[in-house]
Amino acid sequence: MNTHPIGVFDSGLGGLSILQALQAGLPCEDFIYIADSGHAPYGERDDAHVIARSRAITRYLRGHHDIKMLVVACNTATAAAIDTLRQEHPGFPIVGVEPALKPAAAATHTRRIGVMATRGTLASARFQTLLGTVDQQAEFICQPCDGLAEAIEHTVSTGDATNLIALCALYSGAMGQFGHETGQIDTLVLGCTHYPFAQDHLCTLVGSSIQLIATGEPVARQTKRLLQTSAMLRTSGSGQLKLGTTGQAGLLQAAAAQWLPWQGDVESLSIA
Repeated sequence: MNTHPIGVFDSGLGGLSILQALQAGLPCEDFIYIADSGHAPYGERDDAHVIARSRAITRYLRGHHDIKMLVVACNTATAAAIDTLRQEHPGFPIVGVEPALKPAAAATHTRRIGVMATRGTLASARFQTLLGTVDQQAEFICQPCDGLAEAIEHTVSTGDATNLIALCALYSGAMGQFGHETGQIDTLVLGCTHYPFAQDHLCTLVGSSIQLIATGEPVARQTKRLLQTSAMLRTSGSGQLKLGTTGQAGLLQAAAAQWLPWQGDVESLSIA
């Protein structure tokens, strides 16, 4: 058994949706979560920026916290940087996230699936490869959602969801009609870790019977499997959590208090 913490990072608050699932599935593990909000948004920046930030945060987590595993809790960072991270840290377990196209293909009945994601994720070679493995099973309507992640974070900081609701309506409407009849979209993939925090608004817009599929639980299962196979899984004790951010500590603190079973102080970080 290895008692070192698991590192988790995202460009901002969205990775907290992955952290929720990790804490639920691995209650004995310690986690250190980094929100790179000072260098966000990743989804609308070029690959070079995302790779540089991912490399810097990985070095920080390994050097300062001696993590035993890394979870890249960001679809854009996974798509742009995870191959580079694995090359630079051979033998070190790294888990990424990707839009849940395969579970969606298995769940749909109308064979029309909506995919909401950042522009960076949808344009990535990694996503196109994933899409190529399932595009014969269903029709995927891929919608870039510029500004949606930022609107979710704005809602946390201000309590004002006006722009968030408007963007959810804009992007869900652009994909076409939702429903369970032939030609309608009956399954919606939330292809950014921020988007599960907008699912109540999305359900109101597309209908509560539409299946919304996120990635938290599959990531937690994969993380647990890797820990078990490498004999690093903690099976006793109560897991602890540390939070740090390169942006506004108050924003991450408010989100964690709202979305996690956690209260405490957020560390302000400068990671270069």
